[in-house]
Amino acid sequence: MKSTDSLRRSYAMTKFVTYFFLILGAIIMVFPFVWMLLTSSKTVPESMQIPPTIIPAQLMLDNFKDAIDSLPFGRLYINTALMVFFRVVCAVLFSSMAGYAFAKLKFRCKNLLFGIVLIQMSLPSQIFIIPQYQMVAKMGLSNTIFALVFPGLVSAFGVFFLRQTYLSIPDEIGEAAYLDGCNQWQTFYKVMFPLTGTSVAALTIFTAVFAYSDLMWPLVVNSDLSMMTLSSGLATLRGQFSTNFPVLMAGSLLAMLPMVVLYLIFQRQFVEGIAGTGGK
Repeated sequence: MKSTDSLRRSYAMTKFVTYFFLILGAIIMVFPFVWMLLTSSKTVPESMQIPPTIIPAQLMLDNFKDAIDSLPFGRLYINTALMVFFRVVCAVLFSSMAGYAFAKLKFRCKNLLFGIVLIQMSLPSQIFIIPQYQMVAKMGLSNTIFALVFPGLVSAFGVFFLRQTYLSIPDEIGEAAYLDGCNQWQTFYKVMFPLTGTSVAALTIFTAVFAYSDLMWPLVVNSDLSMMTLSSGLATLRGQFSTNFPVLMAGSLLAMLPMVVLYLIFQRQFVEGIAGTGGK
């Protein structure tokens, strides 16, 4: 009997500690967003007050109006949406074909080429900014949507990720398609590619999130405010000597809205995509 009570107390204590740390982690993750929301409703002196004030004395909704007047949000939304869309399409299209080739086809220097892909994955993306900018500038395509999409035309992570997915598909499926009269291209897009739906969904999510939050490249390649994205446009609200933090936080909330709405609409797909990635 004592042993049973001891096990119950141990289980209850373990459950309490687990939930305590989970709730603590959730609070730590949510706190920056709550602070951003509260700061967007403060005055400038309140936002810089030490010790800081948590609850604003008066809601300053004019900060949102000032943010909208300071930036062309309509154009920034369109630029960001186009960049995310084309990066996702390119990542899924080219990574699927390259991943299938590296996984199922035999050709010269396959291991060498795949090694180059792995090397690109291991290097920080910042070292590619200068050569990529020089390429875009020589083509005369700076301050364009293509300039925003250019670094995402090929995804080294996508190639590696989908190659692992295709490796998990038995070769017998491709052989059966060949016996049924499919050529290599038909085997790819009619048989193999439909089997990678979960992985493609996960790659789409990762690519969209990374593209949406990309700051450095859009800020470097497009100097025209009307051709910037939401992240780079918000960066222009920072002053050289002083910053209107309530207006900056209000603009950040407006920039978050599309991704929050998309997550609420496609929450099930987000969860299934991430879970499918972990399952691999």
